[in-house]
Amino acid sequence: MANVLIPLPSRDSDPSEVAVSWQTLRSDGHVVVFATSDGQPAHSDELMLSGIGLDPWGWLPGLRRLRVVGLVLRANGDARQAYAAMRDDAAFRSPRRWDELNANDYDGLLLPGGHRARGMREYLESPVLQQLVAAFFDAGKPVAAICHGVLLAARSRSPVTGKSVLFGRRTTALTWAFEKKAWMTTRITRFWDPHYYRTYSEAPDQTDGYMSVQQEVTRALADPADFRDVPHNAKDYARKTNGIARDSATDDSPAFVVRDGSYLSARWPGDVHRFAREFSAMFGEST
Repeated sequence: MANVLIPLPSRDSDPSEVAVSWQTLRSDGHVVVFATSDGQPAHSDELMLSGIGLDPWGWLPGLRRLRVVGLVLRANGDARQAYAAMRDDAAFRSPRRWDELNANDYDGLLLPGGHRARGMREYLESPVLQQLVAAFFDAGKPVAAICHGVLLAARSRSPVTGKSVLFGRRTTALTWAFEKKAWMTTRITRFWDPHYYRTYSEAPDQTDGYMSVQQEVTRALADPADFRDVPHNAKDYARKTNGIARDSATDDSPAFVVRDGSYLSARWPGDVHRFAREFSAMFGEST
C-alpha cells in the first residue's frame, strides 16, 4: 500500500483526471492525500462536469441548459460518478496545504491537469509545487503526470542538475493537435470566451502553438524527439487520435501513455483509466 499525493489548484482541475485517478488508487488499496494552496477543498472545472456553457447559446439564461456540444465535451458518466464519490472522501474534504508538504512523507506523486487559465495558472506557476515536484523526481519516487500536469513537471527544475526534471526523459502531454482542435471548436461554440481551452496564448510575435503544452514541454527536453505521440502504425490509431474516443475501465484502445522509468505521462482525460491503472501498479513493482 502506497501513500500517494495529489496536489490540486483551488479550482478548474479536470474532474476526470482527478477523480478516476483517485478511484483507481483507492480501489487498489493505496492512500490518497490531496493538497491545495490554502487547505480548502478544491473545485474542478464545472463546465467539464455539467457541459453547460459549451454550446453557442450557453450564455443565454433560458437556453443554457440545452446541451449538444456540451454533452460531448464534458466528463463521461463513469468520471462524473467517480467525482461524486470523491467529493465525499474525507481526504478530499480536508486537504493539506501546499506549503506544508514534504516529498519524504509520500511514496508517489500524481499531477492532474486542467486547461482553464483562471484556476490552473495558480497551480502551474507555483514555485512551491515546482520545488516539491523536483524533490520527488530527485528521490526517484514514482511520479505520474497527465495533460497540463506534465507542464508543471516540465517547469520544475532539479537543484541537482539545474535542468527541468524532464530533461533526458521521454514523455507525452496534451498534444498541440488536441489543444488546437478543442480551442478552434470553442472559439465557435463558446464565442464569448474564445480562449477557454487555452491556458496560455501566443504573443503577436510568437508562432502558432508556441505557448501550447506540447511546445513548452518539448522545449524543456534534452531532445525534441523525447516528446512522444501515438505512432502512425499503432493499433487503434484512429481511436487514439480523434480527440473524441475515451478509454474506460474495460477498454484501453483509445488510450496512450508513455513510461520512462519511475515516470509515467498521458495526454488528456481520454487516457486516464489506463494512466491511473499503470501508475497504481508501479508501486507493486517497488515493494
